[in-house]
Amino acid sequence: MKTKLPHLARPILSLLFCMACLFTVAQQNVGIFDGHKDIGDNVKPGAATYIAATGQYIITGAGYNVWADHDEFQYVWKKMAGDFILYTKAEFVGSWVDYHRKVGWMVRKTLDGNSPHVNAVVHGDGLTSLQFRKTAGGITEEIKSKITKASIIQLERKGTTYTMRVAKYGEPFVTEQVADIGLGDEVYVGLFVGSHNADVSETGIFQDVRISVPAHEGLIPYKEYLGSNIEVLEIASGKRDILYTSPKSLQAPNWTPDGKTLLYNSEGLMYAFNLESRTPVVINTGDVKNNNNDHVLSFDGKMLGLSSSLDNAGGSIIYTVPVTGGMPKQITPKGPSYLHGWSVDGKSLVFTGQRNKEFDIYSVPSAGGKETQLTTAKGLDDGPEFTPDGKYIYFNSNRTGTMQIWRMNADGSGQAAVTTGDYQDWFPHISPDGKWIVFVSFLKEETPSDEHPFYKHIYLRLSPIEGGTPKVIAYVYGGQGTMNTPSWSPDSKKVAFISNTTIK
Repeated sequence: MKTKLPHLARPILSLLFCMACLFTVAQQNVGIFDGHKDIGDNVKPGAATYIAATGQYIITGAGYNVWADHDEFQYVWKKMAGDFILYTKAEFVGSWVDYHRKVGWMVRKTLDGNSPHVNAVVHGDGLTSLQFRKTAGGITEEIKSKITKASIIQLERKGTTYTMRVAKYGEPFVTEQVADIGLGDEVYVGLFVGSHNADVSETGIFQDVRISVPAHEGLIPYKEYLGSNIEVLEIASGKRDILYTSPKSLQAPNWTPDGKTLLYNSEGLMYAFNLESRTPVVINTGDVKNNNNDHVLSFDGKMLGLSSSLDNAGGSIIYTVPVTGGMPKQITPKGPSYLHGWSVDGKSLVFTGQRNKEFDIYSVPSAGGKETQLTTAKGLDDGPEFTPDGKYIYFNSNRTGTMQIWRMNADGSGQAAVTTGDYQDWFPHISPDGKWIVFVSFLKEETPSDEHPFYKHIYLRLSPIEGGTPKVIAYVYGGQGTMNTPSWSPDSKKVAFISNTTIK
């Protein structure tokens, strides 16, 4: 009987037929990692390769186990110091020989077989657990997850505390944690595969591998920033691609209607990022050079709306400018005013304005004119965006105590909640085909309802426009500037967003 290959393995079928040519114990760079090797003595040779075209790591390993007082497996590693967040989507190739074969992340003190370590692992039978050995040659301990058959594996270090976050793709993380594991500041960090059978080799496929260095304690928002990745996510498969990396803060990518360019802000300037050449070019915005992450393209792609700080006007002010650049026209006379949407006909803008110490949703003619207040509820209303048919405005509000997604008619009537639950949901974006909503969800235990902070664990979540249980489509370290503004591709198949990490 033929074994059906898992989804991540299908693009590499031909590679698996020639896997024998990859069996080597040589340590060499593999993608973002420094080397790979078999851990343990006299282990059946394993292999590791990185496929740049698909972003996949294919790792084959053998060994009796990763357990008890010593380990045997194939390890793809790099040396790191300090805190970090390790993320991947992982699965096995084929059926198991032993149901305790293993794939996962591991942090080790040394490359010796009996080294102290921490690992986040999924077994062949679906058992998902946080395992750790506190001392060299000590007995391995285990904390079993409340879920099985996780496909998303994340392992985070903060000091001597290690946190495993695991999920079945589409669902929120389930978390386990162990403290006081002293592996030293500099450690080996990497992916591993073990077969739980010394005579058998097993193969794991790792997709969307990310190593993030989080914000340091005491980081001062709006004065200190982390580096940025521009990422694109394919909705159907969940596959993520990093298009561009910068040590600077890049924020809020907008996709142009022709599908050729992403617009984003960085250090007060606006940039056009060519998706074919993968290079950014500054957009001329004249003397308006304090642009923030609340900028929006008109539906026809001809005009760009900006939010830019102007101290003598009370904060952020709204401007419009041709997308090709030029001298911006000031629209709102006072701030703070944060732009989020154009009407379909291009005649109106919707924005968040603070007036009389309250943040509410307003509309204003795109040529300038009188503001019209659309929301009056106590609390913070933010992120307004028109649907492609022009009938509704979606926005987020914490008027009930938790930040949720809301909807109202274009004239402000008929306001009703769209999401409920325990997340702080921000910035609803409607797909160009009008079928889907994607939005940013902060964890309630990390973020108050009235804050849209930098550098947190967040989910990008997706729900049908008609409602239903939202699905997690990306697990991200980011926040402020990740996806403030409409970021769908024009064919409604992808979204662009920003993830963050310290880049030295």
